[in-house]
Amino acid sequence: VQLQASGGGLVQAGGSLRLSCAASGRSFRIYAWFRQAPGKERDFVAAIRWSGSDKTYARSVKGRFTISRDNAKNTVYLQMNSLKPEDTAVYYCAAVDSSVWRVGEDDYDYWGQGTQVTVSS
Repeated sequence: VQLQASGGGLVQAGGSLRLSCAASGRSFRIYAWFRQAPGKERDFVAAIRWSGSDKTYARSVKGRFTISRDNAKNTVYLQMNSLKPEDTAVYYCAAVDSSVWRVGEDDYDYWGQGTQVTVSS
C-alpha cells in the first residue's frame, strides 16, 4: 500500500493550490488530509468516503477547502482556496478502512510522505 502526496508549493495569501494523493495497492473506505505546522501537532483537515458523497471538514477550513476523489485514478484531491498564512504546514494524506468518521491521527493506518504548503502574507 502506498499513498503519494503531491501538489504543495509556495503561494500568496488569497491564492489556491490543489493537492493530490495517489493511492496504490488497495482501496480504503476513508481517505483524509492532515496537516502539521512547525512545532505543532498533526491536525485533521478533511476526509472523504471512497463511495458515496460524504465528506467532513475541520472548522478552520470549511468553506475554503474541498476534498474530492477520482475513483478511476485512485486519487484523492484537496482543493485549497482563499489560503491564509496560518494554512502553512506539511500536508499529509492518510487512509483507514473504517465505516465511521475518523479525525484522530492515531486512527489512520496508512500515510503518505507529506507535501509542503507555504502561504506568504
